[in-house]
Amino acid sequence: MAHPVETVPAHGKDPLLRIAEIAAMRKIQTLVVGLPLRLDGSEGDSAKKVRKFAKTLANTLPTIPMIFVDETYTTADASEKLREAGRKAHRQKHIIDQVAAVEILNRWMAEIS
Repeated sequence: MAHPVETVPAHGKDPLLRIAEIAAMRKIQTLVVGLPLRLDGSEGDSAKKVRKFAKTLANTLPTIPMIFVDETYTTADASEKLREAGRKAHRQKHIIDQVAAVEILNRWMAEIS
């Protein structure tokens, strides 16, 4: 059975606790983290923030391997898919985030297959 996608805001109530709960509940074997790279492939301030959060997350869940996946254009791709499905994406950030998360997972799965 497929699980619904849940995005956990990094600045939410306790993102590390929620991610740990999801990992335990769903028996997660790999954490896939979107890395916001610049168009030239380099890392800027956003990527540094993600890596800092990911380091804390890795300390919280040390037995689960973590993979970084370039998330360039995933939000734009998600917005386009929602438009194609007849949804107005500009007022649905939480849905865009979920669809972008699926795009990130799809990229990773394409890399490993």
